[in-house]
Amino acid sequence: MFTSVSVFASLPRTTRGTPLVLGGDPKGKTILYPNGNSIIIRDIENPSICDIYTEHATLTTVAKYSPSGFYIASADQHGKVRVWDTTQKEHILKNEIQPFSGVIKDLAWSSDSQRIVAVGEGRQRFGHVFSMDTGTSIGEISGHSKIINSCDFKPSRPFKIVTGSEDTFVGIYEGPPFKFKSQLQDHNRFVQAIRFSPNGDLFASAGFDGKLFIYNSNDYSKVAELGSPAHKGGIYAISWSPDSKHLLSASGDKTCKLWDVAAAAVVTEFTLGNDVPDQQVSCLWQEPYLLSVSLSGFINYLDKNNPGKPLRVIKGHNKSITAMTVTPSPSSEEEKTIFTGSHDGFVTHWNSKTGDHDRVDGDQHTNQVQDMYPLKDQVLTCGLDDTLRSIDLKTNQYSTSFTPIKLSAQPKGIAALPGSNLIVIAGVNELLVYEGQQPKSSLKIKYEASSVDVHPNQKEVAVGDASDKKVHIYTLEAGQLTENKSLEHRGGVSSVKYSPDGNYLAAADANRKIILYKSGDYSLAHDYEWGFHTAKVNCLAWAPNSKTLASGGLDTNLIVWFPGEPNKHHIIKHAHPQSQVTRVAFLSDNMLVSTGQDATVRTWLIESK
Repeated sequence: MFTSVSVFASLPRTTRGTPLVLGGDPKGKTILYPNGNSIIIRDIENPSICDIYTEHATLTTVAKYSPSGFYIASADQHGKVRVWDTTQKEHILKNEIQPFSGVIKDLAWSSDSQRIVAVGEGRQRFGHVFSMDTGTSIGEISGHSKIINSCDFKPSRPFKIVTGSEDTFVGIYEGPPFKFKSQLQDHNRFVQAIRFSPNGDLFASAGFDGKLFIYNSNDYSKVAELGSPAHKGGIYAISWSPDSKHLLSASGDKTCKLWDVAAAAVVTEFTLGNDVPDQQVSCLWQEPYLLSVSLSGFINYLDKNNPGKPLRVIKGHNKSITAMTVTPSPSSEEEKTIFTGSHDGFVTHWNSKTGDHDRVDGDQHTNQVQDMYPLKDQVLTCGLDDTLRSIDLKTNQYSTSFTPIKLSAQPKGIAALPGSNLIVIAGVNELLVYEGQQPKSSLKIKYEASSVDVHPNQKEVAVGDASDKKVHIYTLEAGQLTENKSLEHRGGVSSVKYSPDGNYLAAADANRKIILYKSGDYSLAHDYEWGFHTAKVNCLAWAPNSKTLASGGLDTNLIVWFPGEPNKHHIIKHAHPQSQVTRVAFLSDNMLVSTGQDATVRTWLIESK
């Protein structure tokens, strides 16, 4: 009854001071990165094509393709490594191994795709080598006294493993079975990245001391130091070119550098900004693409010919999406623009058909975006920084003519009276009415408001009550709110929405129920119990024709309801796997868009029988 049309994936989840490890398809077509409980597989040439693996029970940390390309090994904070198939859509699990208890920071495959080394922060040990088929031990990674941050397998025989640790040492292991062979100590701070060249002749180590060393793989002698030091800040990641002649490095000094290894010289320096979010925490060489990841989560396509400006920057969200609305596209009535706001205060606009997107710049929210409401030429946004702001739909940027309004109560929802410039804001303990940018009235309330909506034809306002488990109905006259009715629920009300034709009011609550009222007398519209969610209902949305209602919940499900046939509904189970649905909206009468705590945007086609 429904079809998944598109998935607009989240960005990599980044942490200041912590490297991000990118994985790459051996064929050079896709990249891998973790976000939340998910592993994102993303096409490099067309990033709107993606796949998301969601079978980990806790936060993922790293994922790598096997050299054969048939399997991916992904790891998480609890020390589990899952090996799964890449050739089928279901991603069948090959094996699950727990090499140690603790955070896995990095892993690497042997060139025959049979062995895996995993390193990190274990309680008994910091690394382990095991068979991907059986999980049996093939050696110990010993000799380090602190967390191991990085590891790599020599891509040619005889097999060797190198590791980089917070004890400043580079460890060398030979096998199988793998045993400690030697240590190198040229770094004076944490070693953050270590990688063999694709031909296996050399390996490079990089650290938070900004130094970058090249070693011979046979006798472990130091071949060269690149730069003195290579970067002014700590180096977070390195990646070799396929021909083993060049090396790409990413640093907290907000630059990436392309090195000629034989000459031990910089070929190109890429400058990627001046602010803290522009620190470079990862890089990957996937011929012909040179990629880096900023602390902001942005994925940069580096341009050798113009190092001051990337060829392309992939933006979006890497934190939970908390607000969404849909507006007609300026170029086409059929296309819609999706606006999404996230937990960290950023707003992104998306083309609903192509997935093309960009960040909304300007005077942004400094805290979580709480709600959005579309008007004719602007989108109003409110956030937990207690401000009301406006996005200009002509530029898709925050309006320079709309001064952010500091609100007297923390906003929970926003709505506007059609055909006027009256705006109603539901605060935690106060209802506010504005006419344009001017305050019109305020009404103190003795409950905690959760949401608000305005009747499309009548001067009536519905406010959801999260504390007293009610829906409060107000009359809006001359900019003043007067309560005239309250409707009882069995759980705190989380969302209220009037149908576009004004015939219905839908209210969702924490007791898993959705109650449909007739507007006017607010009597029940039917006798059926709409209680098919298994946890709190977070959000509601009506189709433009008022014939369909959609709901999203804490249970990860989307449900589509039909007021004309109240005994009928469609459930989209695990619409956002392992992630609650935070917002839902209609792009058309049969096209739905949803957002989740997983920071992804998904579109759905509803098919009628």
